[in-house]
Amino acid sequence: MEGRKRVLLKLSGEILAGDERFGLSRRPIDEICAEISEAASSGVGIAIVVGGGNILRGTQAKDLGMDRVQADQMGMLATVINALALQDALERHGAPARVQTAVNMGSVAEPFIRRRAIKHLDRGRIVIFAGGTGSPFFSTDTAAALRASEINADRLLKATKVNGIYDKDPVKFPDAKFLPSLSYSDVLDKRIEVMDSTAFVHCMDNKIPNVLVRMVERGNLAKLLLKGESIGSIVS
Repeated sequence: MEGRKRVLLKLSGEILAGDERFGLSRRPIDEICAEISEAASSGVGIAIVVGGGNILRGTQAKDLGMDRVQADQMGMLATVINALALQDALERHGAPARVQTAVNMGSVAEPFIRRRAIKHLDRGRIVIFAGGTGSPFFSTDTAAALRASEINADRLLKATKVNGIYDKDPVKFPDAKFLPSLSYSDVLDKRIEVMDSTAFVHCMDNKIPNVLVRMVERGNLAKLLLKGESIGSIVS
């Protein structure tokens, strides 16, 4: 991890809900933002892509019979709510943060402008990307891979509720084997679904290492960013 200058952290909306599973919960948001703030204060440039599954997923809305494009647009708006909540919590922890959205809403947040985002990062601000890619049919995992390459991130970190990647579902199979490192080809061939395949292909094509971090355990992000400890699984 030595020499790394910039990372992109992908947070799911569900992590922000904590045990509530829906909406926003103050405790997990405060705990995550405290760790992010600590890492940023040490000189690590941090950008965040946040999902919206704690409020609404586009696929959920589609299951209700809605048009897929409109459903995905609703999901994009849910990510903006989460981004604003993160910005508020980060600034309460003393970390300056900016929200940029792929969906135009100038009275709420900045539009996504690559050069402006990089300038914010260079000035020590945390940048939160909301609105996914701005286009339907693409997940926030894909948005994270895209933004990571656009800001020249050294690494993409995906927060998960499990320790990393296993050869099979560890919840269903107690004998599941933990896989500390894999290649992108391994992940795609085995159809491992910790991120969607479009995101993995983009990371592979742009040579972005992808590390999965168990964020529900406090201190893991700091261990990875500040101490260089091995946390989760790395796909490279």
